[in-house]
Amino acid sequence: MRQLPTLLWAVFLILHLSCRPAGRPRFRVLVLAEAGGHHVAYTKAATEWLSQLAKDSGFAVDYIQHTASINSTMLSAYRLFIQLDYPPYGWNDTAAKAFEEYITQGRGGWIGFHHATLLGEFDGYPMWQWFSQFMGDIRFSDYIADFASGKVVIEDRQHPVMKGIQDTFLIEKEEWYTYNRSPRQDVHVIANVDESTYSPPSAKKMGDHPVVWTNLRVKAKNVYIFMGHSPLLFTNDAYKKLFRNAICWAAEDAR
Repeated sequence: MRQLPTLLWAVFLILHLSCRPAGRPRFRVLVLAEAGGHHVAYTKAATEWLSQLAKDSGFAVDYIQHTASINSTMLSAYRLFIQLDYPPYGWNDTAAKAFEEYITQGRGGWIGFHHATLLGEFDGYPMWQWFSQFMGDIRFSDYIADFASGKVVIEDRQHPVMKGIQDTFLIEKEEWYTYNRSPRQDVHVIANVDESTYSPPSAKKMGDHPVVWTNLRVKAKNVYIFMGHSPLLFTNDAYKKLFRNAICWAAEDAR
């Protein structure tokens, strides 16, 4: 019986520090998701999975498909901003400024996926220079259009987003972007893709090819996860755990 208080305290800590249901939403998440294009199947699968996770874990999610409504007042309601396969161009000045302040001043956390590093001049829009710097001073170069599987290798085993995930895991179908340079010099790399494991093999390689990283030069907790093309990702236990871990980490103590 003397051990009971210690046991109860341990249970309290576990419930407090993990994403668990509560009487009211523990925090609110804003998800910016593409409404069309060839990532729509991924977005649909991600939305269904994320909505169920929110229900099970006691947080609330709001979805938007355009950036026109984004401003500082709107973002102040959210502890976490998820850029779910949405490109970094075409944002109006108000939305771009509000997002930059949200990140640089640490007003909330951020998780970006896949299309968030489509950095360059696309659809008549100039490259968002601030966003390029945020992502490690990179520019999109090319991608494996016919897809390839690849082995992701964890570099930082101690980072919370990798909790409970094996040292390597396979991604079955991905486009694997290449950039003009590795972002490693300007970000903290958490995982890379082993390009020698591409199947089928591809000549589109970077050598040093980070695919999960965080920028430690801004106040916001942030993590970019490159993988985000195929809905098959939501049958991959390692990927789902990475996504869930990222939410718990980026939303914790964001205010």
